[in-house]
Amino acid sequence: MYTPTLDPLASGIGWSAAVACLPLLTVFVTLGVLRWKAHFAGLAGLAVALLVAVLAYDMPVTLAGLSATQGFVFGLFPIVWIVICAIWLYELTVASGRFEHLRQVIDAISDDPRIQAIIIAFGFGGLLEALAGFGAPVAITGVMLLAVGFAPMRAAVVVLLANTAPVAFGAIGIPIITAGNLTGIDYHEIGAYVGHQTPLVALFVPLFIAFLTDGRRGVRQTWPVAVAVGVVFAVAQWVSATWISVELTDIVASLAGIAAAVVVLRFWKPAETEAARERLLRDRDGEVDPTGTGTAPSLPASGTTRITTSATATTTSAETLTGRRTLMALFPYLLVIVVFSLAKLWAPLRGFLASTDISVPWPGLDGNILTAAGSPATTTIYKFTWLSTPGTLLLICGAVVAVVYRVGAGRAARIFGETLVKLRYSALTVGAVLALAYVMNQSGQTITIGTWIAGTGAFFAYLSPILGWLGTAVTGSDTSANALFATLQQTAATSAGLDPTLLVAANTSGGVVGKMISPQNLAIAATAVGLVGRESDIFRKVIWWSLSLLLALCLLVGLQSSVLSWMLP
Repeated sequence: MYTPTLDPLASGIGWSAAVACLPLLTVFVTLGVLRWKAHFAGLAGLAVALLVAVLAYDMPVTLAGLSATQGFVFGLFPIVWIVICAIWLYELTVASGRFEHLRQVIDAISDDPRIQAIIIAFGFGGLLEALAGFGAPVAITGVMLLAVGFAPMRAAVVVLLANTAPVAFGAIGIPIITAGNLTGIDYHEIGAYVGHQTPLVALFVPLFIAFLTDGRRGVRQTWPVAVAVGVVFAVAQWVSATWISVELTDIVASLAGIAAAVVVLRFWKPAETEAARERLLRDRDGEVDPTGTGTAPSLPASGTTRITTSATATTTSAETLTGRRTLMALFPYLLVIVVFSLAKLWAPLRGFLASTDISVPWPGLDGNILTAAGSPATTTIYKFTWLSTPGTLLLICGAVVAVVYRVGAGRAARIFGETLVKLRYSALTVGAVLALAYVMNQSGQTITIGTWIAGTGAFFAYLSPILGWLGTAVTGSDTSANALFATLQQTAATSAGLDPTLLVAANTSGGVVGKMISPQNLAIAATAVGLVGRESDIFRKVIWWSLSLLLALCLLVGLQSSVLSWMLP
């Protein structure tokens, strides 16, 4: 029986927290400074986490190793499984030749690539986050940006930045519901508080996307759409989280944001669209995939478009966009929306899917680990969500798409096999990072860091989002960050005389800006755009966005605990 110790060095919790940070420091230094490939960085971080667990925390070697195996398996299923099925679904659309029609549909809304990036990465990505989460939005919107002409690196950075504000309410509000279940605070109240924080991030993200796609010129030439999408999304998120439904918040906000773009574009067109496309073309042609794991499509040009992926190469002549072609082009994504909406919102189906989940007490681990408070740890039970996981739902959607698009079973299976091969290093990365997270959590390293940060008294209000940021950066999941720190936030708030709901909400909001630097998400983005092995380059480009947004959230939450308390519901 192992019970974690908050201060294993017994020389002040600050020193223990410094030692507990070594695995994270290892990952960030090897990725951001040494530029190691992500799977090597993840394995190095895992090795350090095991050493700290055994040598500093006196965790038995066997239990430390078993914690790592449980985390690794969780990384493969459901996380990697979701990404595999998401990319397979995309590859089927390319193999059928229908993706050119989707490009035409997107062009019908706007042929400006900067606005396309806002609609795809932020609008459609937010909708996917609302329904699926767990990396699926990054995988799907990443390859969609490639198909409309973005360079792989630019596409990866854009989708990672876009996958921020919707994360708090992702997968039908599961991060907030988890926080409510753990703390006993009504999750509707937590959601309302989050709805008064993350919209201020969402407000600016479309402008940031315009900047990432074409610099200051992009902001200057597309700001009416960027502002409209950001404002409408933020207001819809605020209103829905406060008065309508936590579960439906991202669905309402994403659809409202896309509708705002469509309305503005009926009365206004951006300047220099062709010049912007030419700049993206030069950017695209100047970027080479060094791994051979995937190549990006050429920019659409007059006459024909060549779309090249690891699955197939297809040349499609420009055709008139009819109603039937529009429907067929949108079919895979409409199907995903319908299937996930039924699975998440229709109670009979949701209950049936949940009943198929299998709880597996991890052999040798379950019953042998306690929390720091002395209660049995629940994290030692692995839930095998073989049918209810978004990955399996995407697999079902892919099978239907293959039939409708007339992609033969043999060809579909071959594409699936090629997708598995393409994801082999990403699977290793995700598995290693989740193994690291489980070792840190179950040995007590994570709670030591959180307890140290929480010991700052009333000033903790300014620091509370850091815990959510840290938890999501480690695990790749805002839900997991809340599972780690929601109760700690509640306890620290009560001790410091602060509003517990505010700090639990701050944990959730901090997580949304930590997701973009999670090695798990970096691996997913790199795989989707064909940049496996260059996760460190992506990390170096997004870390400053993550830290800047985190600083803004820390300031906001700190002020909401005092002079801006009127902002809270």
